[in-house]
Amino acid sequence: MTDNMIMKKPTLSFWQIINMNVGFFGIQFSFGLQQSNMSPIYKYLGANEANLPYLWLAGPITGLLVQPLIGALSDKTVTRWGRRTPYFFVGAILCSIGLLLMPFSPTLWMAASLLWILDAANNVTMEPYRAFISDKLNPDQHSTGFLTQSAFTGLGQTLAYLTPSLLVVLGMDKDATNSSHIPQVVVVAFMIGAVFSISSILWSLKTSPEILPSEAEISEMHAAPRGWLANLDEIGRAFLEMPATMWQLALVKLFQWYAMFCYWQYIMLSLARTIFHTADQTSVPFHDAGLLNGRIGAFYNFVAFFAAFALIPFTRRLGPKLVHATCLVIAGAAMLTIPEIHNTALLYLPMIGIGMAWASIMGNPYVMLAGCIPARRTGVYMGIFNMFIVIPMIIQIFTLPLYYQSLLDGNPENVIRLAGVLLIIAALAVSIVTIRPPAPSPETQ
Repeated sequence: MTDNMIMKKPTLSFWQIINMNVGFFGIQFSFGLQQSNMSPIYKYLGANEANLPYLWLAGPITGLLVQPLIGALSDKTVTRWGRRTPYFFVGAILCSIGLLLMPFSPTLWMAASLLWILDAANNVTMEPYRAFISDKLNPDQHSTGFLTQSAFTGLGQTLAYLTPSLLVVLGMDKDATNSSHIPQVVVVAFMIGAVFSISSILWSLKTSPEILPSEAEISEMHAAPRGWLANLDEIGRAFLEMPATMWQLALVKLFQWYAMFCYWQYIMLSLARTIFHTADQTSVPFHDAGLLNGRIGAFYNFVAFFAAFALIPFTRRLGPKLVHATCLVIAGAAMLTIPEIHNTALLYLPMIGIGMAWASIMGNPYVMLAGCIPARRTGVYMGIFNMFIVIPMIIQIFTLPLYYQSLLDGNPENVIRLAGVLLIIAALAVSIVTIRPPAPSPETQ
């Protein structure tokens, strides 16, 4: 699609933007279940603590392979439902199936394999969703669109983290387990996630149809080279022509996503030691640590839900750079305090800072990006940009086990401290980012 074909889109109301992003709730409920439960599930199935990062490899690898390819495909997809819709729908169905099967995994390899399927499905759904926001909204509404998407990230993950504790409040036995030693409250939480995954996507598809391309745009899509090789070539050319802003943001994302992966993998194990003084996954206190992690995780995502809306006027007035850097510094300081806290109630204070950063992480980098990429490549560039999330995760997976014992003393608390330092470094890296509009395409010159 050439840039001179881009016409001003209708200005959407706040509630129309809300309806657009309801589907993101289901996607992020699924991610929240993974973040809060995969390390405990792996431990219940007999995983070695130092090797936990390897078992999280599914998400980054599938993201690395799937996101840019799906982005390139969705840019050129022509159906009567739109370009992005088929990917939303198929990904949501596969995600629901993966969520239903995960808590019944009888072995470690089965759980790891299902995580590959689940993450692939989430990536098929999520990447076109980012492009969908750019497709539907004018640049002056990008901050509202992406930060609203961030708010649904907070809401979805709040409920995902909190669901096991809510089930206990409703009368379920927190210590009851299935034959794989996985708590029954976790099993039911994954079933609820399966329902949310498909139903929320269907809501957005019903209420927010895509803007169908014009006849000229469709003709150009049909004229473009097709097939896997053509899409790979498009990804390669997009890499070579990538705006400088994307490269600069890649450095920011290297540090912030390495940090967040450290946090998700080891926060529950850290809490088990600092609050409950146990590392035994078969003990009742270990189950209690899992529920506590769910509650504080729900709280920081709850903060993120409101913070995402609160950040919109600040981002418009001060710019996404300053807002994002400030949120990262606050979260870095918060993570550094977590291992020093031995009182459950005090744990909620650093979660405020982490929630603010999580809202910014899921919104402001995309605000910075959206104004710097050509419209004709929105899908592929959103896919490449999401690769800058998964590459730091892959680096973390293969490097952390190498120094977990030697430099971090085999202590999950030190992993959380490391995450705090890396978030502060990410904040410093924001200073080098320059936000420039995309260069005119050859067709417009």
